[in-house]
Amino acid sequence: MVQYALKDIVAMRVQAVNMDNIRKVVAEYYDVTIKEMMGRKRTRSIARPRQIAMALSRELTGDSFPEIGQSFGGRDHTTVMHACDKVNELRAADPAFDKDYKTLALMLQAG
Repeated sequence: MVQYALKDIVAMRVQAVNMDNIRKVVAEYYDVTIKEMMGRKRTRSIARPRQIAMALSRELTGDSFPEIGQSFGGRDHTTVMHACDKVNELRAADPAFDKDYKTLALMLQAG
């Protein structure tokens, strides 16, 4: 009976993870605006949070590369693929970066 009751709560939390939430949480975490993340600036202080948000979108929503690219200012799917590869590379090389990524993922999944 408990599992049945919790099933609905878990389903609601899964639905709450969307690209809008991901952008909001990542922007707040890295102290950038959502507008900056959606914009064309490529400075590291903006591009890195954008890449993390794209990688989290791919991992947590399961949306396609083109869908994620469109939601991040009409970027090409290859840009999203590069962002995911770059984030995985940085996570493997830098424990602090990996910790930030995991923290953000937990924040998003916890609702």
